[in-house]
Order: sequence, then C-alpha cells, then structure tokens
Amino acid sequence: MYQPARLHRAVAQLCTVRREWGALLVAVETPPAAAWPPAQLSTHLAQQLSADVEPLVADRAPLTLREHPAPLNLAALDAAVRVETLLFDLADTLAAGVQRPIARQRISSPGRPAVWADDLTDASDPRRWVYRSPTDPGSRRHGAHFAAMWVEGRLLDEDTTPEREANYTVRPALFGLLPDHLRHEAIRTAGQCERLVLRVLELDARSTPIEGRPCPWCAGDLMLHTADGQAPRVTCGSGPTCPAPLPLDEEQRRVWGATDLVSLVTALERAAACGRAA
Repeated sequence: MYQPARLHRAVAQLCTVRREWGALLVAVETPPAAAWPPAQLSTHLAQQLSADVEPLVADRAPLTLREHPAPLNLAALDAAVRVETLLFDLADTLAAGVQRPIARQRISSPGRPAVWADDLTDASDPRRWVYRSPTDPGSRRHGAHFAAMWVEGRLLDEDTTPEREANYTVRPALFGLLPDHLRHEAIRTAGQCERLVLRVLELDARSTPIEGRPCPWCAGDLMLHTADGQAPRVTCGSGPTCPAPLPLDEEQRRVWGATDLVSLVTALERAAACGRAA
C-alpha cells in the first residue's frame, strides 16, 4: 500500500505540470533567453504580459498531433512533446487496467435473433479515456492538460463507486481502484513530468546571481531565486540598508515578489540604458 503523502505529492506534481503548461507552450514559440532577462524571469514575465497563455492551453492541438516547421526553442519543444507522450501513454495504461468496458445493449426487436451494440450513452461518457486509433486520436486530442487531470482522478480514486441511473438501475463503477503496480507507475511518471517541465523553464530550485545588473536603488548584488511550486523572486544583497520600497524577507533582504518583477525589470533596463548613454 502507498502512503497518502506519496499519492498527494504525485497529484501536486501533476498540478504543477498543468499550471506551468501555458508557460511551456509560450517557451516553445520563444527563442532561448539571452543573458538578460534569465529564462526563469522571461517565462514568468511572458505569463504576466501575454493575454494568450490560457487560449494556448485550451485551444491548441497537442504538440504530438501537429507539425512544427520552425520551432524557436527546440529544448522546450522536446520537453513538451516528451511530457505529452508520457501522460498519454500513462493514461492508456491506467485505462486498460481500471476503466470499465463500455456497456452493451440489445438493439434487435423481440423475437428476432439477439443483436448487441455499444451503449452510446456509456461510450460517450466524458470521463472515459478513449484510446487512439489509426484514424482518431481519441482522448489525446484534448492534450496534456486533460490527460494530467484524468490521471489525477485515478490517483484520487474518483468515480470508483456504482452509479444509479435515471431509471433507478445501478451501473457498475466507471473505474476500479488502482492496483499497487499502477499507482507506482503513475507516481513515477508524475514526478518525471514535473521535473521535465520545471527544468526546461528553469523553475526548479536554484539561486542564480544576476550578473551585470546591480540593484537600481543601491547598486547591491541581486540574486534570482526559484523553487518548485513558487513564483520567481529577486533579493538584494545589501540587506535593510537598500532603500528600495519593498519588504524584507526572513534574511533581512529586500525582496521583489511575483507582482514586483515587471517593475524591477523595467528599472534595470532603465538603469542599463542610462549607463549606455553616459
């Protein structure tokens, strides 16, 4: 049996993939960041400044189902395609193990030889994972965001109890409980997907000096901090003597949080422009 903490950690990792998926799609269509701003900031700023991030997630066809004639960021494209493939293949595996077969219903008239067909209502249940075929991508057409949510549902044992129909008949549960070997596979894949996404966006846990860009208020050294599940932040090494109009963190450093980064980048660019003019 798996400890609840491991299951909830896997669910959180899948949530991270869904949350950062828009930024990853933006990165695919954005040239790799130059020295400034760092990739960690450029992806975060792209989310703040672009109104197109959400439509990218909701409306774009999966990367594995469309052409990429000239991607601007091959590393981001490779990571996104890999994550899609991992999630799609995992959903196929889980569905094969725990998804109830489509119910059958008799369509022949009484007194005639029995003819059976799939119950169309059951077959079209949107909770089902539909396998791809040579002519139809099935549920893969909905993309990695949908696949991650579907896998989350299996990890959380959703829809695993019998359901009462409108005519008061009881239909077996749509899904069974995941056996341990499938839980292990889902937990392993969730962690792999999260690492791929965070690594290519450079949002994994790290602290990076911002070289050549001193604090616009005190000329102190700036440090960019990223961590799993947190927005990037920047701190000034001058401590409380820095006059920037910002709060102090637990180490008594001025800190630019998620909502302050656009103004910081603007101030840094203005300072760099003044330096060049001088």
